[in-house]
Amino acid sequence: MSALHRGRMPAAWEDAVKADLSDDYEWIPLRLPPDVTRISASTRLSIEAEYRGWELTRVRLYTDGSRRVLLRRKKTAASRMDAPEQPAQ
Repeated sequence: MSALHRGRMPAAWEDAVKADLSDDYEWIPLRLPPDVTRISASTRLSIEAEYRGWELTRVRLYTDGSRRVLLRRKKTAASRMDAPEQPAQ
């Protein structure tokens, strides 16, 4: 997913992540540039979900056509010991 970029989370999303006190999930915010179509974004995120276990929790569409996406996945014993595997960039 070369067109995806990690980005900052909107404040409301940071609150949602901090509210997850169980520490069962790892979270990652991504920014989709305006040139990524909805179909392409859907396909790419589906691949991440299928092969890496990420699930889409929130999407925000901006007036310039870019999107911010928040992904999460359940932590495993291995991921708690190592750095989390990030979506391909």
